Amino acid sequence: MKLYTIDTGYFKLDGGAMFGVVPKSLWQRTNPADANNLCTWTNRLLLIEDGKRLTLVDTAIGDKQDDKFFSHYYLHGDDTLDKSLAKHGFHRDDITDVFLTHLHFDHCGGAIKREGEKLVPAFKNARFWSNEKHWNWATNPNPREKASFLRENILPIQESGQLNFLEEGQNYADNIAIRYAYGHTEAMMLPQIQYKDKTILYMADLLPSVGHIPIPYVMGYDVRPLVTMDERQSYWEEIVDKEYILMFEHDPVNECCTLQRTEKGIRVKDIFKLSEV
Repeated sequence: MKLYTIDTGYFKLDGGAMFGVVPKSLWQRTNPADANNLCTWTNRLLLIEDGKRLTLVDTAIGDKQDDKFFSHYYLHGDDTLDKSLAKHGFHRDDITDVFLTHLHFDHCGGAIKREGEKLVPAFKNARFWSNEKHWNWATNPNPREKASFLRENILPIQESGQLNFLEEGQNYADNIAIRYAYGHTEAMMLPQIQYKDKTILYMADLLPSVGHIPIPYVMGYDVRPLVTMDERQSYWEEIVDKEYILMFEHDPVNECCTLQRTEKGIRVKDIFKLSEV
């Protein structure tokens, strides 16, 4: 097995929304905001090469939305999904599987592209993986999440015939378990990978960045913030005890880290790149 970081560029989101009830005077220490109170984030994907299977975890925002949509998120940077794949010797047509942690637009928008008037899978040879609980939640969205669950990102996956569901308790592969989290959204999936005698947990939106490690630093986007706090408390203890490596999807600076116990609670220990594992 080989793991690769796939960088797709940066975007911006409101700092208050990203840190919920935590005061700006605290969160701006790790994630400084611009004059519009927007913080920079990244979409850092994970590519897993395992035998004949080449799995891309999440697909970033994509490029099929209109200018008005993109004007809200200030996409910038030179990295793209295709450039990053090429850097490692791959093309999107080589992808055999797309694992979607959840169906918010910044995680699945790149799964679908426009071909003229049609919306088609951007990975024509891939199976797409979600779970039935989350799929039903996303396709019948509540008012709070409706702006994040865009039909044009989601329904064409099913219409293509390439959609597959994983069942809770089912592993993705022999060396890849799936952990579930319910605070951010219903049944978000986190791949937990056994790699070089280490355990790597891809954090998706359970932990967007190093700045979110303190338990109360919960996003305003989370539908069940108290559940997120409970999940983090449980996960953090396990992560420290078993020395897991965490990989961040949205941290603009830090790619991976480990955690440790301190007088202030569980905090970051070591920071490093996936390629250094």
